[in-house]
Amino acid sequence: MTVILEAEPDAAATLFGDQLEVARSFTKNLADQGEELGLIGPLELPRLWSRHILNCAAMATLLRPGRVGDVGSGAGLPGLVLAIARPDVTFFLIEPMERRVAWLNDQVKALGLANVTVVRSRAEDVKLAQPLDQVTARAVSAFRNLIPLTAPLLRAGGELLLMKGERASAEVDGAAKAIQKYRVHDVEILTLGEGLLADATRVIRATVR
Repeated sequence: MTVILEAEPDAAATLFGDQLEVARSFTKNLADQGEELGLIGPLELPRLWSRHILNCAAMATLLRPGRVGDVGSGAGLPGLVLAIARPDVTFFLIEPMERRVAWLNDQVKALGLANVTVVRSRAEDVKLAQPLDQVTARAVSAFRNLIPLTAPLLRAGGELLLMKGERASAEVDGAAKAIQKYRVHDVEILTLGEGLLADATRVIRATVR
C-alpha cells in the first residue's frame, strides 16, 4: 500500500521563513529514506510535517546564538530541523549509532548546513573542546534520566531544552533528586505553537548552575 506524505501545513512558512526550501528538502529526504533506514516508523508519513518537523521547529525561538548540543539526534529531530531554522546557531549532533551518524552526515552535506558537526558518541562519553550553551533532546528518556546525560555538557548558566509530551509535569516531579544533584534550577514547562500547530510542543526548560 502506498502511503502519501502529509501536505505541507501553512505553519511551515511561518516557522522556517527563508529556510523553507531547505526544510522541504530535508522532509522529502526523510520521507524517502527514513523508514528504510529505521529512522521513522511506517505510519509517520501522513503526519511527518505536523508531528515531527514542525513540532521540532517550534522550539527554534528558544535558541540563542552560540553552541547547542542535541543528544540522541537519531533522524535529526530536533537537531537538523533546528539547524535549518537557525543558521546563526552552531550545532553538535550527538548520536552513538553508526547508521544514524551516516544519515546525519549525509544530510548535513546534502543540505549544505555549515553550522552542524556530527559527533559519534554516547552523551555520557562525549568530549567537546568547549562546554555548550544549550542542550536539546527529544524522545530520548525520562527527565530524571536525561539530566545526568545533558547537564554535564553545559557551561555554568547553560540551559536545558528538552522536548516532552503530556506527562512533562509528572516527569519534573519524578526528577527531584537529579534536579538537586546536578544543580538544575528554574525548571519550567513551556507550551509552544498554540494556535499555529495542530499539536502544541512542550519543552522542559531549566538552567544548570
